[in-house]
Amino acid sequence: MNLDFSDDQKMLKGELARYLSSREPRKGFRAALDGLADHDAELWLELGELGWLSVAIPSEHGGLGLGHDMLCCVAEELGRSMAAIPLESSIFLVVEALLLFGTEAQKSRWLPELGKGRCIGAFAIAEGPGAVAESSIACTVSAGRLSGTKVAVADGAICDLMLVVALEGAEPRLFLVDANDRGVTRTRQAGIDPSHVPAMVRFDSAAAEPLGESGIGWGAVRRLLDRAAVLFAFAQVGSADAALQISLDFAKERKAFGRLIGSFQALKHKLADVWIGNELARANSYYAAWVLQGNRPELPLAAATARISACEALERAARELIQVHGGIAVTWEHDAHLFYRRAQHLALMLGGPREWQGQVVKALAENTTGAH
Repeated sequence: MNLDFSDDQKMLKGELARYLSSREPRKGFRAALDGLADHDAELWLELGELGWLSVAIPSEHGGLGLGHDMLCCVAEELGRSMAAIPLESSIFLVVEALLLFGTEAQKSRWLPELGKGRCIGAFAIAEGPGAVAESSIACTVSAGRLSGTKVAVADGAICDLMLVVALEGAEPRLFLVDANDRGVTRTRQAGIDPSHVPAMVRFDSAAAEPLGESGIGWGAVRRLLDRAAVLFAFAQVGSADAALQISLDFAKERKAFGRLIGSFQALKHKLADVWIGNELARANSYYAAWVLQGNRPELPLAAATARISACEALERAARELIQVHGGIAVTWEHDAHLFYRRAQHLALMLGGPREWQGQVVKALAENTTGAH
């Protein structure tokens, strides 16, 4: 079993890293933080035109057809760049749902637009505080019309297309909704990561199109979340690596009491712990990518372990980035809080780590029962 990426994939990953370095994506995050823009629209469109958003989209739908392992490479580099783009909502969730469940007509209509960055997608599932579960879904669809309210829809204030979880009869399923439909009312909400503007969305008999014929039931929703979790994990690992590198660079140049602070044992231990957490998350993510690419049955367990370790890695890396820099890190001008904001946002977007820990326990229990 070889879980590493191929030389060609590493080469393309390096090309993306060089391109992003020349674009200084954290400036877009800053612009969103200062209220100057909702996201880095120019970078988003450039990434689409260059094909980076459509690497996993089949060629017959305007993509490059390079597979999900290549998308994992792209996710890691875009995560490392801390770009202010709707990557997770549009590509990891809406595109994945279309690939999984969409009809040929739906794929032909939306995949080229999403892959080129000409359309922004958003995933609407939460309806209130607490864990999202099948029993918490109250939005309903009747005769093709959606009614109800969703909250904390990441990128919901700027999206063109919404993927909504709602009940049809007693069964939850996935629906596509035009965000500009007259039955859709969006209200901006405050969010910890301003580059992913959240919204409360009210649906008042909005036109809703069922996603395919198999995107039915809570199992379909869970399948989508599992696949997205792998891609999220790579983005989180990339951000965690970037945070660690900033900490290391500062520790090698900042002096205190006549010594480089990187020479103090307490700081060495902190950064070593961050590195270990990052590598553990990377190992889990690489395995999950192998499972995802091969569409293997162990995806729920692999996705959950990648999700948990990646959330922990980025949260730890962002926290220690603040600690290493001391007082300057809690100022508005320093970038440390950007990483902490992104860590908290990504950790909640698919449900918190505690929910995914429950999935690990469930998967392990099922595997143990199956072994008997």
